Amino acid sequence: MNDGLACDATLRNDSDMPTIKVLPHPVLCPQGVQYEAQPGEVLCRTLLEHGVNIEHACDMSCACTTCHVIVREGGAALQAAEDSEEDMLDKAWGLTAQSRLSCQVQLRDSDLTVEIPKYTINYAREEH
Repeated sequence: MNDGLACDATLRNDSDMPTIKVLPHPVLCPQGVQYEAQPGEVLCRTLLEHGVNIEHACDMSCACTTCHVIVREGGAALQAAEDSEEDMLDKAWGLTAQSRLSCQVQLRDSDLTVEIPKYTINYAREEH
Protein backbone atom coordinates (compact mmCIF):
# COMPACT_ATOMS: atom_id res chain seq x y z
CA MET A 1 0.00 0.00 0.00
CA ASN A 2 1.28 3.45 -0.87
CA ASP A 3 0.60 6.01 1.84
CA GLY A 4 1.87 8.85 -0.33
CA LEU A 5 5.23 8.95 1.44
CA ALA A 6 7.15 6.68 -0.92
CA CYS A 7 10.44 7.93 -2.28
CA ASP A 8 9.78 9.81 -5.47
CA ALA A 9 12.50 11.85 -7.10
CA THR A 10 9.89 14.19 -8.53
CA LEU A 11 8.65 15.26 -5.09
CA ARG A 12 9.95 18.51 -3.61
CA ASN A 13 12.32 18.03 -0.68
CA ASP A 14 10.93 18.68 2.79
CA SER A 15 13.04 21.78 3.31
CA ASP A 16 12.53 25.07 1.53
CA MET A 17 16.07 24.97 0.19
CA PRO A 18 16.73 24.45 -3.50
CA THR A 19 18.56 21.35 -4.66
CA ILE A 20 21.73 22.01 -6.64
CA LYS A 21 22.72 19.22 -9.01
CA VAL A 22 26.18 19.26 -10.58
CA LEU A 23 26.58 17.02 -13.59
CA PRO A 24 29.65 14.75 -13.68
CA HIS A 25 32.97 16.45 -14.50
CA PRO A 26 36.01 14.25 -15.23
CA VAL A 27 38.24 15.99 -12.65
CA LEU A 28 36.14 18.04 -10.22
CA CYS A 29 33.31 15.57 -9.52
CA PRO A 30 33.45 12.41 -11.66
CA GLN A 31 30.21 11.04 -10.17
CA GLY A 32 28.43 14.38 -10.08
CA VAL A 33 27.06 15.79 -6.84
CA GLN A 34 23.74 16.95 -5.46
CA TYR A 35 23.15 19.11 -2.39
CA GLU A 36 20.78 21.63 -0.85
CA ALA A 37 21.73 25.26 -0.37
CA GLN A 38 20.15 28.33 1.16
CA PRO A 39 18.46 30.81 -1.17
CA GLY A 40 20.62 33.93 -1.39
CA GLU A 41 23.93 32.05 -1.28
CA VAL A 42 26.41 32.42 -4.13
CA LEU A 43 26.65 29.31 -6.32
CA CYS A 44 30.47 29.28 -6.45
CA ARG A 45 30.74 29.31 -2.65
CA THR A 46 28.24 26.48 -2.29
CA LEU A 47 30.11 24.40 -4.86
CA LEU A 48 33.33 24.82 -2.89
CA GLU A 49 31.57 24.07 0.41
CA HIS A 50 30.27 20.80 -1.04
CA GLY A 51 33.60 19.52 -2.32
CA VAL A 52 33.47 20.75 -5.91
CA ASN A 53 36.82 22.51 -6.22
CA ILE A 54 35.81 24.86 -9.05
CA GLU A 55 38.42 27.39 -10.06
CA HIS A 56 37.90 31.00 -9.03
CA ALA A 57 41.14 32.74 -9.93
CA CYS A 58 39.82 36.26 -9.26
CA ASP A 59 38.49 35.34 -5.80
CA MET A 60 34.91 35.66 -7.02
CA SER A 61 35.13 39.29 -8.13
CA CYS A 62 33.79 38.85 -11.70
CA ALA A 63 37.23 39.54 -13.16
CA CYS A 64 37.86 36.18 -14.88
CA THR A 65 35.93 33.22 -16.31
CA THR A 66 37.43 30.31 -14.38
CA CYS A 67 34.18 29.68 -12.44
CA HIS A 68 32.13 29.45 -15.66
CA VAL A 69 29.20 27.02 -15.47
CA ILE A 70 26.43 26.10 -17.87
CA VAL A 71 22.99 26.18 -16.27
CA ARG A 72 21.19 23.16 -17.75
CA GLU A 73 17.99 23.47 -15.70
CA GLY A 74 16.52 26.22 -13.56
CA GLY A 75 18.20 29.17 -15.25
CA ALA A 76 14.93 30.98 -15.94
CA ALA A 77 14.42 31.43 -12.19
CA LEU A 78 17.80 33.16 -11.70
CA GLN A 79 18.36 36.88 -11.76
CA ALA A 80 19.61 37.96 -15.19
CA ALA A 81 23.34 38.41 -15.67
CA GLU A 82 24.59 41.98 -15.35
CA ASP A 83 26.56 43.64 -18.16
CA SER A 84 29.90 43.07 -16.40
CA GLU A 85 29.22 39.33 -16.21
CA GLU A 86 28.09 39.19 -19.84
CA ASP A 87 31.23 41.05 -20.93
CA MET A 88 33.45 38.62 -19.00
CA LEU A 89 31.58 35.57 -20.32
CA ASP A 90 32.52 36.58 -23.86
CA LYS A 91 36.01 35.31 -22.97
CA ALA A 92 34.88 31.94 -21.56
CA TRP A 93 35.75 28.62 -23.17
CA GLY A 94 32.69 26.72 -24.39
CA LEU A 95 30.30 29.66 -24.05
CA THR A 96 26.60 28.85 -24.47
CA ALA A 97 23.39 30.83 -24.11
CA GLN A 98 23.03 29.23 -20.64
CA SER A 99 26.53 30.19 -19.46
CA ARG A 100 26.98 32.00 -16.16
CA LEU A 101 29.84 32.86 -13.84
CA SER A 102 29.10 30.88 -10.69
CA CYS A 103 30.53 33.70 -8.57
CA GLN A 104 27.71 35.94 -9.82
CA VAL A 105 24.81 33.49 -9.45
CA GLN A 106 22.77 34.12 -6.34
CA LEU A 107 20.62 31.09 -5.59
CA ARG A 108 16.87 31.42 -5.41
CA ASP A 109 14.12 29.07 -4.26
CA SER A 110 14.28 26.96 -7.43
CA ASP A 111 16.33 23.84 -8.07
CA LEU A 112 19.32 24.21 -10.34
CA THR A 113 21.27 21.79 -12.56
CA VAL A 114 24.71 22.95 -13.69
CA GLU A 115 27.51 21.60 -15.82
CA ILE A 116 31.11 22.68 -15.34
CA PRO A 117 32.89 22.95 -18.71
CA LYS A 118 35.84 20.64 -19.20
CA TYR A 119 38.27 23.53 -19.79
CA THR A 120 38.85 27.09 -18.63
CA ILE A 121 40.99 29.79 -20.20
CA ASN A 122 43.63 29.26 -17.50
CA TYR A 123 46.80 27.57 -18.74
CA ALA A 124 47.43 26.07 -15.30
CA ARG A 125 44.99 25.04 -12.62
CA GLU A 126 45.20 27.16 -9.51
CA GLU A 127 44.50 25.72 -6.06
CA HIS A 128 42.70 27.98 -3.59
